[in-house]
Amino acid sequence: MPDVPDMNEAATPDPDVFYSKAQRKLQKELKTDRLANAVVQAIVREEMLPEMIGFISSRDYFFLSTVDAQGMPTVSYKGGRVGLAHVVNPKKIVFPSFNGNGMYFSMGNISEASKVGMLFIDMCTPLRVRVQGEAKLTQNEDYMKLFPGAEFVVEVDVTRAFFNCARYIHKHERLEETNKYVPDESGDAPFPAWKRIDMLQEVLHPDDVGRAEASGGTISQDEYNQKVMDGTS
Repeated sequence: MPDVPDMNEAATPDPDVFYSKAQRKLQKELKTDRLANAVVQAIVREEMLPEMIGFISSRDYFFLSTVDAQGMPTVSYKGGRVGLAHVVNPKKIVFPSFNGNGMYFSMGNISEASKVGMLFIDMCTPLRVRVQGEAKLTQNEDYMKLFPGAEFVVEVDVTRAFFNCARYIHKHERLEETNKYVPDESGDAPFPAWKRIDMLQEVLHPDDVGRAEASGGTISQDEYNQKVMDGTS
């Protein structure tokens, strides 16, 4: 268990540093600047508090926001097993990058722009924690051992963390089921359906060439789309 800070001792960012000029402008126009200052003092910390660490460690998915060098954003869903985001200490989180579609969209953004936002959410309670920080890609041996099947690991130096109000979160029922494509303890996972699409066979990674036939044969784009729609992909 990592060392955890005392809530009263954890540093709070200066509101004038935390907020951008555009955010400040809207706050003043809408007369919420004093409230915005109080919210920062009440909930925002420069490191993760014990309650945040416990919640993050209990999650098996989160949403990751990144930007490229030109500021173009993207948001992606990251899923795995409980502990997908591993808290190293109150100022550091690591999480895996598993095999995907070869775009490396989020990972490329991290490589060139580094800034990330992470949203950890429980749709059942509901509850959410937001984390911001500076990230980098690594193949640190100790971190890689935490995530069998990972291509590399993202190391996030946390700059801000805060609980977010549960208002407007629609409650969902949880199915106690881990996605079949999450790598097992040996790092193995089933061959994904999208890699069976006939038009992709000539451009697959060399390690995947020929695997479609052993996994039920190739399928058309329309057949794959139907699998997506009916939840069998």
